[in-house]
Amino acid sequence: MPNEQISVFDIFKIGIGPSSSHTLGPWRAAQQFTNALKKEGLLDHVEQVKILLYGSLAKTGKGHGTDIAILLGLAGGDPVTFEVNAIDSTVAEIKETQKLNLGASNIINFSYNDDLIFLFMESLPFHPNAVTFQAFLNTGKAFSETYYSIGGGFVVKEGENGSEKEQVDLPFPVEKASELLHWCLSTGLKVSEVVMENEAAWRPEAETKKGILQHFQVIKECIYRGSHTGGFLPGGLDVARRAQKLNQRLINGQDYTDYDSWLIAIRNGGNGFNYILDWVSCFALAVNEENAAFGRVVTAPTNGAAGVIPAVLQYFITFCDGYDEDKIIQFIACASEVGSIFKKGATISAAMGGCQAEIGVSSAMAAAALTEVLGGSQRQVLMAAEIAMEHHLGLTCDPIGGLVQIPCIERNTMGAIKAITASQLALQSNPDKAKVSLDAVVNTMWETALDMNSKYKETSDGGLATNIPLSLPEC
Repeated sequence: MPNEQISVFDIFKIGIGPSSSHTLGPWRAAQQFTNALKKEGLLDHVEQVKILLYGSLAKTGKGHGTDIAILLGLAGGDPVTFEVNAIDSTVAEIKETQKLNLGASNIINFSYNDDLIFLFMESLPFHPNAVTFQAFLNTGKAFSETYYSIGGGFVVKEGENGSEKEQVDLPFPVEKASELLHWCLSTGLKVSEVVMENEAAWRPEAETKKGILQHFQVIKECIYRGSHTGGFLPGGLDVARRAQKLNQRLINGQDYTDYDSWLIAIRNGGNGFNYILDWVSCFALAVNEENAAFGRVVTAPTNGAAGVIPAVLQYFITFCDGYDEDKIIQFIACASEVGSIFKKGATISAAMGGCQAEIGVSSAMAAAALTEVLGGSQRQVLMAAEIAMEHHLGLTCDPIGGLVQIPCIERNTMGAIKAITASQLALQSNPDKAKVSLDAVVNTMWETALDMNSKYKETSDGGLATNIPLSLPEC
């Protein structure tokens, strides 16, 4: 999308798992639809609602919680504040009573089996993730809108350009990495500083910093909670949560009641290669197990890839003495700019580009951010992002059972390790002699996405999803 203005808070969003495109996006679409009904003065006149799910939202919707997200969104819940422990009971009540409190103000009859329709064999041309809401009124008329969940929690209503954010005059407009580098070299600003200057066009710097730190607080809580929660993930695959056991083994079974004391214990435990590697994996597993269990996470830039950037950031905090608010803000700001370049030049939607668009992009974002906070030059920052993505090109999205579990959770550990490796390579290299630019990799990723068979794009119609025999219970 030309001249698209993307904020750090567009790339990083607080929400509920397991998928930004299949959970958070449809949830937001449902909210937008109820808001449209209110705006038109129609909400109190609605007698029935039907939801039509197309393409990837239909094929992997139940595994990704699309149905659950839509019901909660229609009922007035917000993914930033909704109590995650109340999800199951709220959805169960809607199914059992066959009543839906539309927009939290109009109780209507609603049949889960009849009014929520999965059109497995139908797709709409604009994007594979499409949902149509139909409201039937007591006047005999109907009101209908179609939305597309285009990845990372971004939602576009049919017929609109998808930007609800106020358009502003950015001091440093960026569409490509070459333009970002131009601004950095001509001003001497770091990537994160360019971001902060642009963010100031929307809000005061203090407000931006406060918002970033609020996102970090959610990330921090998610890592800690995921590292201390055992059991099995929902969905029928009987996948055991591993972060807790790994955490317990690494800290010798000790209990720590808060993040800071836990962090000190980890730091005091050692700094050997295997020890650090295990902790990076633990951090990534923790976040994505929380995500798979409908926990609260931060899109980075998606839910399915939400563990990569937190794991690398936690690595920096824990093993590189990076527990500093200014450094954390710098890390997240820098990462967001790389993510926006991929969204503008390619995609961050697995339904459009496979998992290279999620794990690959998150790894590139993390590599760039880590390189900057470790003192790398602007060229080295972009080089690190290029290296990370180069080694994710062609990665398919083939979730078993349509669940964000296998191979998604482990892929986050791989993406985090690749990001750290890419950063180290860039820091030890002369970027002036680089043969491949970040823009070339973004273009290559998009070309690869266009060539990729649709069955490898979050449909569960190919890859591991069809080669692992399963017997999942009916949802």
